[in-house]
Amino acid sequence: MAFTLTSQVFHEGGEIPRRYTCKGADVSPPRALSGIPVNAKSLVPIVDDPDAPDPAAPRMTWVH
Repeated sequence: MAFTLTSQVFHEGGEIPRRYTCKGADVSPPRALSGIPVNAKSLVPIVDDPDAPDPAAPRMTWVH
């Protein structure tokens, strides 16, 4: 089974609802993990965000 990260509040390629952004409540969205390798000791999510901080004039890819 492949490792997957999903959320019930947004879909792949879709927008993250405002509630889960700095323009909303800035809370973490619910998420589910599956296919975690049995020998894994930790997981580190890395999010590349090419739209931040200025979608109109991106100068860099923001990494969260």
